Amino acid sequence: MGAVKAAIGDALITFLWVFCSSTLGALTSIVASALDVHGKGPTLAITVLILTVLLLIFTAFGEMLGGATFNPTGSASFYAAGVGGDTLTSLALRLPAQTAGAVAGAVAIVEYMPSQYKHMLGGPALKVDLQTGAIAEGVLTFVMTFIVLFIILRGPRNTVLQILLLAISTMTLVITGSTYTGPSMNPANAFGWAFVYNRHNTWEQFYVYWICPFIGAILAAWVFRGGALSLRHQDPNWV
Repeated sequence: MGAVKAAIGDALITFLWVFCSSTLGALTSIVASALDVHGKGPTLAITVLILTVLLLIFTAFGEMLGGATFNPTGSASFYAAGVGGDTLTSLALRLPAQTAGAVAGAVAIVEYMPSQYKHMLGGPALKVDLQTGAIAEGVLTFVMTFIVLFIILRGPRNTVLQILLLAISTMTLVITGSTYTGPSMNPANAFGWAFVYNRHNTWEQFYVYWICPFIGAILAAWVFRGGALSLRHQDPNWV
């Protein structure tokens, strides 16, 4: 029953995350216009601030739902790092639930986004050859996963500072990967948008946005876990 409850929580929070995070571009435009802000730097700062607020809200909401998450690679990486209470059985329920939630979120935001902002919607898309895109998505997910594990488990204890660092890291990697794969670094989100555009059943979707991100995330978890064990062996007081 616990695994089923976790899966339901994941489906709900992923639905809301895809729905809300898809408005990031529109919200940035609205706030920048209201504040009469121009220039790439100030506009990017607004985006980071909005993303930080969103992550703070969803972190609190996830805790209310008993640890619900909206990224399958995040769930898999914490399991691979030996953190949390997931089992292979619970993951087998949670990952499809996250994917279903993402599909519902993408379909819903396309339906309800005001027409003047619909051009700002869209998920990740491959902009290079298949192999380059696969490597890029894997590497980006590896880096993002390692950063998340380090910040959450070994970083500052202040939640707001943690979330701010995660938001800055996320935007940095999104910009870095924008000319390669979008990027996604979240298979459920990628699948949701691929479903909307009827690209969900392609080898490109499976290879670039599922296989390689999971490989990157799990490798990052193993590297992080190996480093943590090594430091603990050298210094028993290290936590």
